[in-house]
Amino acid sequence: MATNNLPKKQSIKVSRRQALKSIGQAVVGATVITQAPYVFAKQRTQLKVLGTHVTLQAEIRKKAMEDLGIDLIFEPRGSAAVLQKALMNPSSFDLYEQWSNSIKPLWTSRSIQSIDKKRLQYWDEINPLCKTGQVAANASFGAGDAPYKMLHVQPDGKLGSEHTEQISFLPYVHNVDSFGYNTNVIEPGEAYKTESWGWLLDPRYTGKVGIVNAPTIGLFDLVLATQAQGLVKFEDIGNLTKIDLDRLFDVLIDFKRQNHFGGFWNSVPESVDYMRTNRVVIESMFSPAVSALNGQNIPVRFAAPKEGYRGWHGVMCLSAASKGKNKDAAYDYMNWWLSGWPGAFVAKQGYYISNPQRSAPYLSSAEWDYWYQGKRASQDLRGTDNKISVRQGDIRNGGSYIKRFSNVAVWNTAMPTYDYSVQKWYEFISS
Repeated sequence: MATNNLPKKQSIKVSRRQALKSIGQAVVGATVITQAPYVFAKQRTQLKVLGTHVTLQAEIRKKAMEDLGIDLIFEPRGSAAVLQKALMNPSSFDLYEQWSNSIKPLWTSRSIQSIDKKRLQYWDEINPLCKTGQVAANASFGAGDAPYKMLHVQPDGKLGSEHTEQISFLPYVHNVDSFGYNTNVIEPGEAYKTESWGWLLDPRYTGKVGIVNAPTIGLFDLVLATQAQGLVKFEDIGNLTKIDLDRLFDVLIDFKRQNHFGGFWNSVPESVDYMRTNRVVIESMFSPAVSALNGQNIPVRFAAPKEGYRGWHGVMCLSAASKGKNKDAAYDYMNWWLSGWPGAFVAKQGYYISNPQRSAPYLSSAEWDYWYQGKRASQDLRGTDNKISVRQGDIRNGGSYIKRFSNVAVWNTAMPTYDYSVQKWYEFISS
């Protein structure tokens, strides 16, 4: 976590003689108005942001501080650790950045407060994905916690899809996730036709499979994998019963005891290391990790599974403890995120923003065409680390923004059986 040096009020010592002289001058020249001799430096507001490495990046922090004139304190952690801290200590952050599967636990525990839509400068520009659940008329809604289902705060205090003036989170970055695989080892498949979640449980890759260690994310990667392999069938993959979970983990624990899994990663940098060091050849992945590896000339392909993606939507939440100038700064930061530059920055690591039209001018036509339109790259493109991550002639696997978000199988979800699923997950990890 970066340390910020705040300006301190200047301490001015005035001698008794100077004080008496000043008083005398004031009496003689009572009609003369003079400027106050004491100048106090204005103290900058400190805004504490708790989240993951996905958005809590040095370049974002630097640019936001320059644009907003505030001091940002970023605390990036792994997904599970971030949620745990937010649930236990709302006073430790002003803003929380993670994914929509964290909304239910945060709202139920009263760790966050509602956001006033009237204070969101770009609300009207936000696209329909979070507002109605679809980016196109024929797009799938996806099972589980589709973000639109829990965006608005209802009159009874619960979360729902009926539009109100209060929302539970700011919709901003989002993407569809799947798995990445090293094409030096695994022959490239065909998007939506042969690439399959079932590959994560393919015996050919035993010992070389990585899974994200998050019970509301990695769980669904493995749900999709077991179902694709025909090992377990679920009636509703976004709402698993205790019986479903027992059957699922019986299968997964058996795989684990056969040393099928090469590891369970907790952060994006760790997932990069897994693939870079050849600890795994296929794993749950987030787009920035794929971009980083390609920038290191490690040929990792981000799959477009025929079963559909696991979708996620970034949520920026206001701490229940945030108030006064910190709360005002939090709204400024939320508005800044939708102001154009941030959306263009995260596009270079494969992420989308909720009002992409405002970010388009900050991207070259080649970048816009590749990342959003699904067109072939007309030139080499650089990632957020300024390394070439896309080669001229490449096409983004899975196609355009509309195409990818029309094929969501399930969203990151905190199910009604959330507590039981967490228990079963950690039994699996430690088995």
